Amino acid sequence: MIKQALMGEFMHEMENTRKLLTAIPDSALEYRPQPHLWSVGQLASHIAEVYNWYDATFNQDNFDMSTYQYDKGDISKASNILAKFEENAAKAQAAIENSDESQYMNTWTMHIGGNPLMPPMPKVQVVRGFLYNHLYHHRGEMIAHLRASGNVVPSLYGPTYEMSQEMAQ
Repeated sequence: MIKQALMGEFMHEMENTRKLLTAIPDSALEYRPQPHLWSVGQLASHIAEVYNWYDATFNQDNFDMSTYQYDKGDISKASNILAKFEENAAKAQAAIENSDESQYMNTWTMHIGGNPLMPPMPKVQVVRGFLYNHLYHHRGEMIAHLRASGNVVPSLYGPTYEMSQEMAQ
């Protein structure tokens, strides 16, 4: 039953992520609102990469970041980032579908070289916080980046501000 709920949310939000990544024009990839923040391309690549963490989260009880190989791929074109997202999202969906719900309360840890990066917690809590909420946070950043660079953002949860203004006229 928990798996069904996780899958339902995953499928809905994966489509929202797809809409957002599809809305990124190549001309916005280098934009960064401040020098210390990620560019649109870097942020989009990170969003696509989070989907690559599902298998390790669902199928392992320990995630060692020191052995993780981050492959951002070619972020010079938005279509490349979208392709990486599609590849990773398919793997993420399979990880959920093939997961064993009886393992969801197992304690899960993340560390780098033996040093904890976050407190141990039940795997299902990691799925909701580290995977799902993490994505939502970065999608919000992406929306702000796109708006600040003069781009239109897609509707994810109802009409956007721009859409509401058009409807009011």
